Amino acid sequence: LFSKLGSRPEDRYSHWKIVVAVGGVMGVHAIVQLLSGVAFSLQDIVVYLPASALYILSMVFGYVGLRYIELSISSPVCNSSGALVAILCFAFLGQRMTGMQFVAVALVCAGVLSLAIVEKRQGDAMRQARREALDVKYARSAKALLFPLLYLVLDALGTFTDAFLLEHYIEETQANIAYELTFLLCAVVAAVYVFGIKRERIVPRADAPKLIGGLCETAGQFAYVFALGANAIMAAPLIASYSVFSVLWSRIFLKEKLSKQHYATIFLTLAGIVLMGVLDM
Repeated sequence: LFSKLGSRPEDRYSHWKIVVAVGGVMGVHAIVQLLSGVAFSLQDIVVYLPASALYILSMVFGYVGLRYIELSISSPVCNSSGALVAILCFAFLGQRMTGMQFVAVALVCAGVLSLAIVEKRQGDAMRQARREALDVKYARSAKALLFPLLYLVLDALGTFTDAFLLEHYIEETQANIAYELTFLLCAVVAAVYVFGIKRERIVPRADAPKLIGGLCETAGQFAYVFALGANAIMAAPLIASYSVFSVLWSRIFLKEKLSKQHYATIFLTLAGIVLMGVLDM
């Protein structure tokens, strides 16, 4: 939500500014953990680099996409990756689900995917009226949809790689620190590019949401890696279902309107979330 608030179509460097904000906050969090005495080595960064690279690249594409399309479209498309992750874990990592767990995962994935389908089926007139009400001009082209689709594929591959590395090569805490330090390095490079080479200025009112988004992203990532390490095949679809709340908040705070079909798919996903929680107790 805050990343979307910090992304305006006219700000061509907004995605790099978000990278600076997110990477900066994550870097501070990693340094605090290191100063508290957490065991860590530079080798951990190398081991976890495949997952870090896929995650960070997917997020950059996701941030670019926020400049072109509504959050209520981007978030469900991006987070359909949970369905792909569950399939990859089942096929390649040997992780299995009970019948009821499969039903729960299917409900979550179906709900998240249905959000994107409902949005796609809405008429052009309805979408245009919504954009005019928001007073924001969005691109409607293959380019606009390409970014969340790239996020979907790269994030799914990153989550799959993450699950594999956590199972065989690295612990959750070290993986999280390695990811945050890698993101910090990306933030430094982005800051040099945006503020050094391109001479962009920080505008507090426009850029403050990016920093808040960075704080939320760091808190989420800290919980994310432990959830994934505990049970990847169940955690990935559950985590991906946060798009349900992105859609709800886009309606409340960004005034992006939802149809009855939207709410039906949201309740479908929530049913899966509740079932997954009960089965995992």
